[in-house]
Amino acid sequence: MTLKYVVNSTFYTNINQVLKQEFHISARLLHKLILSKHICLNSVPVDTRNRITTNDIITVNLDFEEESKNIVSTKMNLNIVYEDDGLLVLNKPAGIAVHPSILHYTDSLSNGVKYYFESIGLKRKIRPVNRLDLNTSGLIIFAKNEYVQEALIQQMNNHVFTKEYIAVVSGTFDKKAGIINLPIARKENSIIERCVSENGQTAITEYEVLNETNFFSVVKCKLLTGRTHQIRVHMSYIGHPLIGDSLYGSSSDLINRQALHCSFVSFEEPVSHKVLNFRCELPEDIKVLIKNT
Repeated sequence: MTLKYVVNSTFYTNINQVLKQEFHISARLLHKLILSKHICLNSVPVDTRNRITTNDIITVNLDFEEESKNIVSTKMNLNIVYEDDGLLVLNKPAGIAVHPSILHYTDSLSNGVKYYFESIGLKRKIRPVNRLDLNTSGLIIFAKNEYVQEALIQQMNNHVFTKEYIAVVSGTFDKKAGIINLPIARKENSIIERCVSENGQTAITEYEVLNETNFFSVVKCKLLTGRTHQIRVHMSYIGHPLIGDSLYGSSSDLINRQALHCSFVSFEEPVSHKVLNFRCELPEDIKVLIKNT
């Protein structure tokens, strides 16, 4: 995967300025690129302090052979939604963790992605871009290099990266659409649970009721920030906990996990700058839940 810039004015005087202003390459990544001689001027590896003139061509090779030695390679079936040189977009089923841990040392999604990369000859670190809870299903993105990962995280910080979820919650709403702006913090004496707290970080969820019965509502939630358990905490706090959410509500005979699915993501591909949109349908357990409510 390569970045390319053709100098078309005298605005920039050296390569370093181009890399920072045009490509927004971080200092950490820039250091790696310089050491590995992955930056070229007119096809010749150079120092980034080199001066440039009109029609010079600057290229940056973003492909490094990397290792994820702390992640065990595990064969598993991956539901691949999209793949290119810089991205892998998956539809994650409920019940699988994204990151390895003591409880999920060999059976996380990252283990499966490592096996897949190895099977296609890619030596890369495993770089999840967005986060999904163990029992939340839906779209998740893995970056194939550090540049793409950094660019997409920056898009999230700048609210360019859109994430929408479908949630089935208890009760009905008086206001069928709105914005929940309530700060979220870690709950005292808990390493897992979060809560609304005036001492927390800003957390903003935009919601719209899509369908409802006397007891349940199907709600589309758009995250304007990305706090841990944000939708689950916000919905519970306003009196509409997710069906099946035993942490912030109660378990349910209708579904054996929280009824939450990341159904849509949209972002700008960091190299081509093309806007990519991905949507995946609801999993069967949420379809059945909606049908039965």
